[in-house]
Amino acid sequence: VQLVESGGGLVQAGGSLRLSCAASGRTFTSYAMGWFRQAPGKEREFVASISWSSGIRYYADSVRGRFTISRDNAKNTLYLQMGRLKPEDTAVYYCAATVGMAVTTEYAYKYWGQGTQVTVSS
Repeated sequence: VQLVESGGGLVQAGGSLRLSCAASGRTFTSYAMGWFRQAPGKEREFVASISWSSGIRYYADSVRGRFTISRDNAKNTLYLQMGRLKPEDTAVYYCAATVGMAVTTEYAYKYWGQGTQVTVSS
């Protein structure tokens, strides 16, 4: 499966942004999906994940209540709605796909997009 993120940009603290991840190739519903992010000088970290049916969702503590992960299987697209953004949310955001269950560990994801930059100004 090929993954392409979009929707990143520059936003003021407190604002909102929606990221999209378009998938192509193998059947989208074969995969659980996740969002990860990497800030400058830091390791990549888990943000959120979702099962193929959207029945299971996980969030990092740092974004729970502010971010919402969703997917539209008819459009082969994954979303991350981000609200009440903070400067510490600044990072490159990656979507990823894994066959099987939605998980929070990076090594479980085999397929990755190229990333989209999100910058939150104070």
